[in-house]
Amino acid sequence: MKIDTSLTMPLLPEALSQAGLEFSVATEEDFDEIMAMSKDIYGGLDYLPTRYTNWMQDANRTVILARKEGKVIALESVVVIDDGETMLVEGLRVAPQERGKGVAGVLLRFCSEMIKAKYPDVKVCRLTRDDKLRPKDFEKYRIITKQGILLVRFRAEDLKLRLSELGLSGDIHSSVWPTPSNAGPVHLNHTAINQLFLTTDLMKGVIPNGTIIQDWQPFKILRSNLDILFKKDIDWLVDDVSNPTVASLCTFPFRVPIGEDWYYLNIDMFGKDLNLARQQFLYHLQRHTSTLKGYVMCQMFLDPPLWKPMADFCRNALKVERVKEYTEQCVVEADVI
Repeated sequence: MKIDTSLTMPLLPEALSQAGLEFSVATEEDFDEIMAMSKDIYGGLDYLPTRYTNWMQDANRTVILARKEGKVIALESVVVIDDGETMLVEGLRVAPQERGKGVAGVLLRFCSEMIKAKYPDVKVCRLTRDDKLRPKDFEKYRIITKQGILLVRFRAEDLKLRLSELGLSGDIHSSVWPTPSNAGPVHLNHTAINQLFLTTDLMKGVIPNGTIIQDWQPFKILRSNLDILFKKDIDWLVDDVSNPTVASLCTFPFRVPIGEDWYYLNIDMFGKDLNLARQQFLYHLQRHTSTLKGYVMCQMFLDPPLWKPMADFCRNALKVERVKEYTEQCVVEADVI
């Protein structure tokens, strides 16, 4: 279905106006063409193959394609969250031969205009970035929060053996790096999550700027957002229900197109206590890799000062390979005018 391009902002760059860009809503049938355009994107950690079908079924989500001469050259997904007040931009990708030509900016502006028309209560646009912000970015966006990105890779069977050598093949509560109480992480069900996040203020000191970041998606602490998160396969942990200091969310492993038998594990860690964060990290690793066969790319997002000691722990204790040096995940927002 072709969208009426009159929704586009009128002042398009002249070169792009002449290039004849067309915008359309993505369909199931566009998947193969999108993936062909997305080759090698995100370093092989592209989540789109596992989520595209769900995106097509999400009533609050709009996935827009940009075409040039009939071929898909860019994609952007927008989902409305935060009780209808925020448009969250995700999945942005531009074909390699079209990068650096302003396509992404035009697509974002088009999507903003369309979402404003469809959802008049939307007030802000949020997105999550891992590139270095430039001075002009600070003119457009406010930084909501940022996390350090620690990316490691390992063979699942090797990690299982290493955890066994460290005495972690059984109950994770018997960790060789115990907390003072030695109680171990607490796994939360949906009832406990609602109780802890919505009826108390206990998580305000743990969750940065009141924003739950789950696998690159930033959510305000609202019931409607928790309902979105409850539809996903996620483990929620805290160190102590009565007085939480560290919390974490971990996706269940899913395949990524790096190669055959490669999986991705995403861990979002909140809090500033290294020992507690390390214990929850170990819990997630043990729970989610013990039955895997193959290779795992594990990406953890954590408070920036914890990055180096956690990276050292991964190298020295777990013997896993760090894929890249320190980078940051930044949640930014701008007013929708």
